[in-house]
This record gives sequence, structure tokens and C-alpha cells, in this order.
Amino acid sequence: MENLKMLTLAGLIAAVPALALANVGLGDKLGTDEAEIRAALEAQGYVIEEIELEDGEIEVELSKDGVETELVLSETEGVVTAIELEQDDD
Repeated sequence: MENLKMLTLAGLIAAVPALALANVGLGDKLGTDEAEIRAALEAQGYVIEEIELEDGEIEVELSKDGVETELVLSETEGVVTAIELEQDDD
């Protein structure tokens, strides 16, 4: 029984970052210009820190519920191709 409790707890801890990003996932189409991207993410409760075009990709730095994240979108399709959680180096 103790092993089951530990396994359940470990699963919950591992899922917390994923739950924070439950609204955005790989393959989601957010748009190809800043206004579309901003509107789509702010409607889901995200705070946009920065949107920039770099190396043919759109990089979006955002946060929600204290979790800072960077999304990478394809420039031509506006589809999320990568999600990176920002780690505190403190």
C-alpha cells in the first residue's frame, strides 16, 4: 500500500508542469502574426512577455500560474513545434 501511495505522489508531481500547460500543446495552431498569437494565448489566461521572429521561427515567452514557458511556432503555419519550461537557476 505504501508503494502505491508513493507511486501516486510521484505521478502527481511529474504531472504538475503539464497541467500548467494544459491549454497549449504541440501541434496547436496559434497564428502567424503577433496579434493572432497574443489573442489566442491571452484568451487562455497566459501573460505574454515577448514575441520575436528568429531563425524562421516565432518564439513566444509567456507565463501562467507562476510557470514561465517558451513556445516555438512555425513561421509559416503558426503551429506549436516546441514547448520549453523555463528553469530557475537559483
